[in-house]
Amino acid sequence: MFEKIPIERPETPLLDGIDSPADLRELEQEQLNAVASELRHYLLYTVGKTGGHFGAGLGVVELTIALHYVFNTPDDKLVWDVGHQSYPHKILTGRREQMLTMRQSGGLAAFTNRAESEYDTFGAGHSSTSISAALGMVVAARQQESDRKIVSVIGDGAMTAGLAFEALNHAGDLEEDILIILNDNNMSISRNVGGLSSYFARMWASKPYNFLRSGSKKVLSALPPAWKAAHRAEEYIKGMVSPATIFEELGFTYFGLIDGHDVNGLVDILENIKDIKGPRLLHVVTQKGKGYLPAEEDPFGMHALSKLASASEKTRQTSNAAPTYSKVFGDWLCQTAETEPDVVGITPAMSEGSGMREFEEKFPDRFFDVAIAEQHAVTFAAGMACDGLKPVVAIYSTFLQRGYDQLIHDVAIQNLDVLFAIDRAGLVGEDGPTHAGSFDLSYLRCIPNLVVMAPSDENEARKLLTTGLNYPGPAAVRYPRGKATGCEIDPVLEALALGKSRVIREGKGIALLVFGTLLAACRDVAEEIDATLVDMRFVKPLDETKLKELEDNHSLFVTVEENAVKGGAGSAVNEFLESESMEVQALNIGLPDAFIDHGKPEEMLSACGLDSQGILKSIRERLA
Repeated sequence: MFEKIPIERPETPLLDGIDSPADLRELEQEQLNAVASELRHYLLYTVGKTGGHFGAGLGVVELTIALHYVFNTPDDKLVWDVGHQSYPHKILTGRREQMLTMRQSGGLAAFTNRAESEYDTFGAGHSSTSISAALGMVVAARQQESDRKIVSVIGDGAMTAGLAFEALNHAGDLEEDILIILNDNNMSISRNVGGLSSYFARMWASKPYNFLRSGSKKVLSALPPAWKAAHRAEEYIKGMVSPATIFEELGFTYFGLIDGHDVNGLVDILENIKDIKGPRLLHVVTQKGKGYLPAEEDPFGMHALSKLASASEKTRQTSNAAPTYSKVFGDWLCQTAETEPDVVGITPAMSEGSGMREFEEKFPDRFFDVAIAEQHAVTFAAGMACDGLKPVVAIYSTFLQRGYDQLIHDVAIQNLDVLFAIDRAGLVGEDGPTHAGSFDLSYLRCIPNLVVMAPSDENEARKLLTTGLNYPGPAAVRYPRGKATGCEIDPVLEALALGKSRVIREGKGIALLVFGTLLAACRDVAEEIDATLVDMRFVKPLDETKLKELEDNHSLFVTVEENAVKGGAGSAVNEFLESESMEVQALNIGLPDAFIDHGKPEEMLSACGLDSQGILKSIRERLA
């Protein structure tokens, strides 16, 4: 058991000799416990240096070792869900010495990435994709007449999403040879772990039992009553000691519950079941944060870790007292709920990340965490709005993409009063393109009935959230990850006039039209070139009146947004200029037509030309 993050690299003699899973398979099985201890220690060390997800990884150390020990990877394929738990996998698959580059520009990705390694069979970041992807690989193997094995590893949290159940249903129907490992690290599916269930799990996974089971079908099929009686007895016993029934009904052979930290037991069971035909599900129970005491005691709080800061970094962090935008939203929600009894909060498994913990504590009957089910979250809110409640859906930009049909079909078409508080808009830094909110302005502004807003700072965020709440229809407010500006916050909640911008600075010739928090970067640019600076606030409806006013003494409109240029807020301005036959020219500055790799947020903005220097450079090139 480790109680501290090691500052110095630990000694890991066995791990140092493993440059690929083939090296791991050269070891004696009795050595695997020692490998697990070294791997866990090394994982703590590297994440302490780089930051990142590590609670889930600590929990699957033994499982990862067992999988690579039993299966002939990379010919056999492991499909990891989400990727939070993939760090041990990366260490064992030739990337041990690269772990100190994790989440840095040009370094390892925070999730599995097909471009990074042949052992990363499917890119991940969003949850609940592994069963669908693995099933596709199984069908491909059959079409290619290959005998390679396909294994999907999915957590109990990811199993709450509808996509996982759609894939389970299809897999059972196809009856293909797929092994799904359910990593239950939160006891959310079952708590019946004990000697009896472990005994039956070992029995059901044993080769003699499965030989007899498959043989008995042929013998007893001639005696329907006897076969039915035997089958009912088996199902009755399984129903008493395990949660097998739902998986068996879907067409899977179920094995569980298994101790996910017994590496030798895992190896034995995997050896026994890897050649069994048809859909199989192995249910292993693990502990999130296993082996690191603080993470075991607080698995939710220690889900991820910031890198250990130096003394100078700690001083800088302390001096920056600005709240995060998530905190600003959470405080706004609590303040609003005090006077608005119909306000309810909804989140798809992002209570902590969205800043809703205080709301959850103060208003438990008005808080709803629907698990990893974005589609359900949106339609759930629509149902509430139908009958007079005022739902606020707190959701990451990248995850709202998963509920897009529901946003259109269930909310916007019916013009329902739902407010979407969209966190993690724009680039998100170290988590990379799977988590970036690069497209929300583009995919939202095309939807009828929907008001779309982009605040420039935390005080504006409060005003626009209040505006969206008061608007009698669907509204969305998008704001970025991380610290706000530190500006003074008005304690009074004030709604703004719909579609009205504010002029920050009067200039001439050029008008900078800023949508969102890049306003701070544009201030310096406006001063440098004596430009008018406008905080547009609303992407939809646009402040068309202000645009017409600006035409009189401006020859160039420069739109700036931390969103894809294609179809974004700048495109909305272009469309308006065209529709009114306005002669003013337009320059659109935003995210390029590419997926931006992970790195520090400021480095990513600079690379995209969205810092002060980049914006100024684009304007001067246009003028030239």
